[in-house]
Amino acid sequence: MRDSIKFVIAVAFPLVVGGLSGFSTSRGVETWYPTLAKPSFNPPSWVFGPVWTTLYILMGIAAFFVWRKGFAREGVKFALSLFVVQLSLNGLWSIVFFGLQWPGWAVVEIALLWLTIVATLIAFWRVTTAAGWLLVPYLAWVSFAAVLNGSIWMLNR
Repeated sequence: MRDSIKFVIAVAFPLVVGGLSGFSTSRGVETWYPTLAKPSFNPPSWVFGPVWTTLYILMGIAAFFVWRKGFAREGVKFALSLFVVQLSLNGLWSIVFFGLQWPGWAVVEIALLWLTIVATLIAFWRVTTAAGWLLVPYLAWVSFAAVLNGSIWMLNR
């Protein structure tokens, strides 16, 4: 498969997952989320769309860098498998937090997501350092999101 096709697939995949999880988010953001007590460091709503879009694009580029090394190269299949797992957990978080409106369980889920991102970042790094670096902003944002999620849960128990 040509690199240009791999690139489009790799970038589109996280964007599609993000778009699908956005369905769970959109309902909760309009109805339930505004009713919650939030910490002072809660960003304005308009920040989340551009940040997540950027992070999904960076994730896709990172996956492309790993994928283009070829499945014969050691660690590529494992790294991309972890990528799919973390992306699934990413989408699941929106369902748990916004769709099911379970912020406490979302704290547990985001902790699993965070650990899986770390594992993916390390696996990507071992294949190509550029791919690992591209996941650093994602890890930083999910770290912030975990603190925000935990704070919202504590404020609304």
